[in-house]
Amino acid sequence: MNARSDNTSDQHPDSQPHPNSSANIDSAVGSVGVVTPQNFHFSEPLTLECNRTLPSFDLMVETYGTLNSDKSNAILICHALSGNHHAAGFHSADDKKAGWWDNMIGPNKAIDTNQFYVVCVNNIGSCFGSTGPTTINPDSVGSDSLDANSSNEPQVYGPDFPLITIKDWVKTQAMLSDRLGIDVWHAIVGGSMGGMQALQWSVDYPERLKRCVVIASTPKLSAQNIAFNEVARQSILSDPDFKDGRYIQEGTYPRRGLILARMVGHITYLTDDAMKAKFGRDLKSGKFMYGYDVEFQVESYLRYQGERFSENFDANTYLLMTKALDYFDPTRDYPSTVAKDTTESAVQIEDSIAASVESSKAKAQSELEDAVTTIEDIESDRQQELSALKAAFAHTQCQYLVVSFTTDWRFAPERSQEIVDALMATGKPVSYINIDAPHGHDSFLFDIPRYMGAVKGFLTAPFITPSRPVTGERS
Repeated sequence: MNARSDNTSDQHPDSQPHPNSSANIDSAVGSVGVVTPQNFHFSEPLTLECNRTLPSFDLMVETYGTLNSDKSNAILICHALSGNHHAAGFHSADDKKAGWWDNMIGPNKAIDTNQFYVVCVNNIGSCFGSTGPTTINPDSVGSDSLDANSSNEPQVYGPDFPLITIKDWVKTQAMLSDRLGIDVWHAIVGGSMGGMQALQWSVDYPERLKRCVVIASTPKLSAQNIAFNEVARQSILSDPDFKDGRYIQEGTYPRRGLILARMVGHITYLTDDAMKAKFGRDLKSGKFMYGYDVEFQVESYLRYQGERFSENFDANTYLLMTKALDYFDPTRDYPSTVAKDTTESAVQIEDSIAASVESSKAKAQSELEDAVTTIEDIESDRQQELSALKAAFAHTQCQYLVVSFTTDWRFAPERSQEIVDALMATGKPVSYINIDAPHGHDSFLFDIPRYMGAVKGFLTAPFITPSRPVTGERS
């Protein structure tokens, strides 16, 4: 049982139908054509980081291209929050909307399916066919402990599905790798939350990937990002139709809460300039209506995005996915120590300031000392973060490409640079490119030539071993 369609994703930036008609999908230039999702069942128990166990689980998977004889040309695609396994191609001849990363994956594209065997898996906890809140809870099958007011029919997990982490997803992806017989991935690629998975792969299974592509991502969420996620969750949790997460059993759906959650999230994916250029302060009717219905075009756009998302996504899944984002921290298992001289620059600043204000009034002196203390704290925090990342990356063996976008304020370029700095400090092969793009965080979904060229070049370039010189392109 699956309460949501597994062939719809709102992650593609263009809401218009694909320009290819249904009659020529198979022959479309650069298209992988019609693809059929596969279900992989794992009967072995899966112990999660939260110390709960799934007795078994399913993964929905799509593959594109051909696996070579020695299985050395495989690329794993990790999806973002609202994504799924349908990354490229079409599900039928009548399907006019391509997969969410169709501009990236296909013949002669950045991830060239003439050269590579591409695998995209839908994570557990999702609502597109993999085991999650909308699938049957095996504990409810034949159980005598069901609610007295409910039927004896099997029930979906709903809110009983355990909290999951990015480490859990990577673990299931490694199990899928074993099932496919892929010992080492040519590359693991992901944008946003997908980039976090790629990064976690390089830390948890360093010997199982040669290249790691981290796009529009971050080493961990900031307090601001956690705050946005919490507002989105509260929008869902406070919806009267949420029914403590048992809306499927109750025959309701927290549509209003999910719409609000998506509206909040969507604002963070765009930029002020992009919204100004697209909508400005344009009115739908050309005049003020003096009410609380939609008046501005941007209001109409956000409501449309929320409505569309609410039709194709599950509320419990949204809660799970945002929590997994909040929990992400690849340094948790790698305690670090900060060198004794890490705050040396801050101390020097303090001495210099103190010497220059000897004759200042006590109040001014106190204010300056407070400012210096703040500088010290910021520098100390930065050094601790760098030290922790260095400890996590110390044993990685792959080559990295880190991509950021100039207008992304959700996961700003500075967050990507933290990853790059830690990799360079540990002598790891890393290339970094900051792409000038107007689309904000959503830029990783757009066909930007310099961006696509960087990914294509990285995937086809000779492998650089960790002992080779480190590179870092900043632009």
